Amino acid sequence: MLGDSLTQGYGLLPEAGLVAQLQRWLDAREAGVVLVNAGVSGDTTAGGAARVAWTLDGGADALVVALGGNDLLRGFDPAETRANLHAILAAADARDVPVLLVGMAAPGNYGPGFKADFEAIFPDLADEFGAGLVPDMLAPLRAEAGNPGAMGRLMQPDGLHPSGEGVALIVEALGPAVLALAEKAGEVGN
Repeated sequence: MLGDSLTQGYGLLPEAGLVAQLQRWLDAREAGVVLVNAGVSGDTTAGGAARVAWTLDGGADALVVALGGNDLLRGFDPAETRANLHAILAAADARDVPVLLVGMAAPGNYGPGFKADFEAIFPDLADEFGAGLVPDMLAPLRAEAGNPGAMGRLMQPDGLHPSGEGVALIVEALGPAVLALAEKAGEVGN
């Protein structure tokens, strides 16, 4: 799982982080999948592109790419984010490693053009590379935003990173897509 602090588990005990919770979700379904946490707190798509080769060198049968949040927070040009994610998916494609691309919704504070350009990156690249797609990792948390007190339970005090309870909601939404990726990897490997 190539990602940033959301993948790495920033601010959480190891067992409460995304990779650990997702591993338990997969184990409960007897998926026979072993996840590797390649999340780096603060990482951008450029950092992911720089380290994708050594991530794949570890013998990955499939790759979950969950990057772009820090590009978004820093207001990077969506064309730069697109180019970096393209490089990551191209590296996986060159090794016949199937990918699940996990996107992020952009807020409106950079303007509607930026929002549209950024959000188009994920479905466009998933289509180009035949990758699986989860359009917005944080959608399960946004769905709870109208419930009184929900965000206080689902997010850490920084307002950027999910709590263990928030991660559990993400896992419930992300799990089926990761399971489908594992099945695709099994087909590619045969």
